[in-house]
Order: sequence, then structure tokens, then C-alpha cells
Amino acid sequence: MYAKHMAKDETFDITTGADLQEVDNALNQARKEISTRFDFKNVLAEIEWDKTKAEVTLHTTDEYKLDAIWQVLTQRFIARNVPLKNLVRGTIEQAAQSSVRQRITLTQAIESDVARKIVKDIKEQKYKKVQASVQGDAVRIASPSRDELQQVIAQLKANDYGIELKFGNYR
Repeated sequence: MYAKHMAKDETFDITTGADLQEVDNALNQARKEISTRFDFKNVLAEIEWDKTKAEVTLHTTDEYKLDAIWQVLTQRFIARNVPLKNLVRGTIEQAAQSSVRQRITLTQAIESDVARKIVKDIKEQKYKKVQASVQGDAVRIASPSRDELQQVIAQLKANDYGIELKFGNYR
């Protein structure tokens, strides 16, 4: 029933995340810039980085300063190709001496509900030979047709999943 030489499937993985070294570099540049700014002279302005949690904590005197730090950070992240879509700003919390704190989480993996939505969206397009499956925190796409794989990438780029999608590991 099966032909002896079946066409081998081409595959690629869809992942997300940022290079943590680039995040580190961007944060260091932001700290340096803020330390030289006149509007932050003698003002509490802390940027802490928890690499294991992929979480940045901003701590400053008020929400205006918090927004100013956020502006500097986003410019540095853009310059370092850290996907802003993957940054989730937490609620602003009151901290000691009427200061404010905010945690920013960096999404480093495709969450299972997002992965399932990606697979569902691909299946709804009814491609002839495309297979999509969740592989841990990535989605693997397989097809004997490179053209169909290109169509899948174009389709996914047109959708917004709230995170930056990376297409890699072509085989």
C-alpha cells in the first residue's frame, strides 16, 4: 500500500522567547542611561533582574517615574531585539515610603493554551498534508510540501497570539 520511497516530511518548530543575554545587556544600558538623567538625579530608580524567573522588577518614587523607566527600557529592548510582545507588565504595587513597584514578566515559552490555539488555527485552514503538534513549549509543523509550510508561516504571522512567534529548526 505505501510506496517504497515516501516523500520525507519537512518540519519546523514554532517557539518564542528572548535571548536572556540581550535582556541583561538592555537592562544594564537602561540602568546606565537612567543614572545619568537629570530627572532621576537623587531619585530612587531600581531595575532588578531575576534571570531564573525571567522577571524584571522596577522600583521608583511614583507612577510618572515608573513610566519614564518603562520608556527607557522599551527603547533598549527594541535596540537589542527583545520582543516587546513577550513582556507582560504586572499591576503597580505600593511599596515602602510611598514608592511604587512593578513586575514585568518575560514570556519564554509558548503556553499550552496558546499552542493548542495555533494547532487549531492550522487545522481549520484544511491544508492537504500539514501536521501540527504540540511538543512541550513549542509547536512542530510537518509537511512534505515546502509551499504549504510557507503558507502556514504566512498565516501564523498574520494572526496575533500575544507573543512573538519564532520559526526555526527547519529539517
